Amino acid sequence: MKSCCKLFVALLVLGTVAGVVALYALIQHGVSARDEPTAAEAFVARRVRHFAVPRAGRDAPNPVPPGPEVLARARAHFADHCASCHGNDGRGHTKMGQGLYPKAPDMTLTETQKLSDGEILYIIENGVRLTGMPAWGKAGAHDMTESWELVHFIRHLPKLTPDEIAEMESLNPKSREEFEEEEQMRRFLDGEDMKPSAGSAGHDH
Repeated sequence: MKSCCKLFVALLVLGTVAGVVALYALIQHGVSARDEPTAAEAFVARRVRHFAVPRAGRDAPNPVPPGPEVLARARAHFADHCASCHGNDGRGHTKMGQGLYPKAPDMTLTETQKLSDGEILYIIENGVRLTGMPAWGKAGAHDMTESWELVHFIRHLPKLTPDEIAEMESLNPKSREEFEEEEQMRRFLDGEDMKPSAGSAGHDH
């Protein structure tokens, strides 16, 4: 009971500090997402995130054994679902990732790698409020195997090889421009671009 009270007080204090810091940042910089969070904002946000993850969640061990097949599945999943913000290498150097506030983190660095497996899973499943990180998990009890596999992949990010990145690039969702380019190439190879359009039939010069 005493530990619960301490946790509540800590969250209350951190929440108050976070509110003051956010108000100060708003007054100083407006609502632009282009700015970098101040050191105070980053510190408070990390502490709030830590306390927001239930102890049972922080201490949860990864039930999925690591292995090449697990990493392969997680790599494909990450390339398809996560790379648009985080980049294939997890460093966050993407147009979308750099446009967020705070910007998508470099997950190869200590701030992410020092999190417990349970904390990383909790963030994947539940997201982080007031950031661009959505909650990918379903409501209620469900199979979290894919998320636990992603935890293994996030641990592997600092050791990602060029071959793995090249494989992921082939699995990334295509942009509208890329899709249109492929469609134009397909039409050209099929000879469709060489056929006269319906509007040109019977046209006299």
